[in-house]
Amino acid sequence: MPHCIIEYSNEIEKFVKPIQLTNAVYQGALKSGLFKDDDIKTRSIAFDSYQSGSLRKAFVHVTVKIFSGRNLEQKKTLSELIISQLKTIDFPSTLLTVEVVEIEKESYAKVVI
Repeated sequence: MPHCIIEYSNEIEKFVKPIQLTNAVYQGALKSGLFKDDDIKTRSIAFDSYQSGSLRKAFVHVTVKIFSGRNLEQKKTLSELIISQLKTIDFPSTLLTVEVVEIEKESYAKVVI
């Protein structure tokens, strides 16, 4: 844990490689000190169909799914560190957002096969 899911507008790939996004998010999560290196999972999804109001603006949105139990300050720091790492990338005009979502440990299932 955490699961970091990066959604982004596909035109960003003209300027940024997807691995840069996943690495930036990974580094932000790692710098938070909340997770072990091997527990951080990042993945990305490009969208070619999207709209933001009446505009079509480039975006990167990160959803960070973590087990419940962290306090608000820890979650806020996590979001800020991820945004900070994303800002090191040379994007064109792009909207950057991060949201932290809690997963109930009791309902989470995992198996390695």
